[in-house]
Amino acid sequence: MNALDVDRIRAHFDFPAAQRVVTNNAASTQPPRELIKLMETLAPGYENVHRGQSAASRHTTALFEASFATIAAWLNAPSRRCVATYRNTTEAINAVMYSLLTDFRDGDNVVTTMLEHNSNYVPWHALCREILPRLGRRVECRLARFDDSGRLDLDHLASLVDRRTKLVCCTGASNFFGSKPDLARVRAIADAGGYPQPTGERRALLLVDAAQLAPTSALDVRAMDVDYLAFSFHKMLAPFGVGVLYAKEHLLEHALPFLYGGDMIAEGRVTPETVDWNSLPWKYTAGTPNILGTIVSAQALRLLIDLVMPTTFFGRSGPIPRIAIEEAMARIGRHTANLTARCLAGLSQIKTLRVYGPEHRTPLIAFNVPGFSPFALAESLDRRGVESRAGCHCATLAHHALGLDPPASCRLSFALYNTVEEVDRAVEAVAEIVAGDRILLTSIDHELA
Repeated sequence: MNALDVDRIRAHFDFPAAQRVVTNNAASTQPPRELIKLMETLAPGYENVHRGQSAASRHTTALFEASFATIAAWLNAPSRRCVATYRNTTEAINAVMYSLLTDFRDGDNVVTTMLEHNSNYVPWHALCREILPRLGRRVECRLARFDDSGRLDLDHLASLVDRRTKLVCCTGASNFFGSKPDLARVRAIADAGGYPQPTGERRALLLVDAAQLAPTSALDVRAMDVDYLAFSFHKMLAPFGVGVLYAKEHLLEHALPFLYGGDMIAEGRVTPETVDWNSLPWKYTAGTPNILGTIVSAQALRLLIDLVMPTTFFGRSGPIPRIAIEEAMARIGRHTANLTARCLAGLSQIKTLRVYGPEHRTPLIAFNVPGFSPFALAESLDRRGVESRAGCHCATLAHHALGLDPPASCRLSFALYNTVEEVDRAVEAVAEIVAGDRILLTSIDHELA
């Protein structure tokens, strides 16, 4: 089964030396030393990209543009023309919202779900409730519910999609339940609506928030037939402020840019009467982008493969065989699934503790214990050296739908560098707190209030 050599992987990171039990990876992962060193290595020759005449500018431009090719290959996108970079998944989704803004017609609707991260709900809420009403247009935002196990109710989703559904927005994996919607079914439901798009298609567009799906799955945007897909590198080892938006090329050609200014304009093509856009993907890179962050983040994808397989893609710019991507992500997926199953089994032995979500899930587990504040629980775990996270995890709709007061839970989440021993330590710490710290937690909760 090609189990991961976790000790070998951990040797590339600094956090183990600090005796940290890093189990908040659904929020952000840890950076390997190679990426920090690469940033330092690039700095002496750094220059701005595109249109510069210096050797440094030409070299940096080549590295920057090669990064888009790496990202496109990772997604199995047709070319780098389908890839735009932003600061994070949130900004990428906002870019879709603003680029489609003028295409919405009076009476249209957007369908999203109660599973979503706020980043894939609030932009559409704002579009329908705040922005378009000021332009005199009525567009509805509809929400599909989830079932008792935290899975998307596909029948309810289908009932919401009609011939006026311009866009369906769906998470690839819930950051609260860990559930993964059947995206093939979601695609079919979106197709059945038959909305006449300006590009000539008759289907609802499909946007997938892959922020929680990308870290443990091989993404194939062509097989998925998504129109838009977004994810962030800060959940994939590279915390340098870079997010990715994939979109089908004809949609990017048709759409208006999200940001306007330098570099997204064709060279010299600005007059008092007209402005012509740059070619793709640079049409969507207004101003100076996060150049070094983009270069290093793309290299994180190459390093990810090297960490789990005997390959040497890091530090290079050549093609990555699709089979290497799929095998590496399959190994990571199996490892993190095993850790998650072990944690679920351990937590199930703790009386009264409630885990949210289905048995089969991405590597995160959100839970509550009656009588315990999730915030105080997380603080007590931290005092025992286990890093969790408490709050709504930006899955506010789902927490409210469950009637949680406060709308919060405690969450553990795992990555490729976590060990069985760390999972056991986390479970033991939760058990100790529940068994012996009820008075202490109640006291802390009163202080926080």
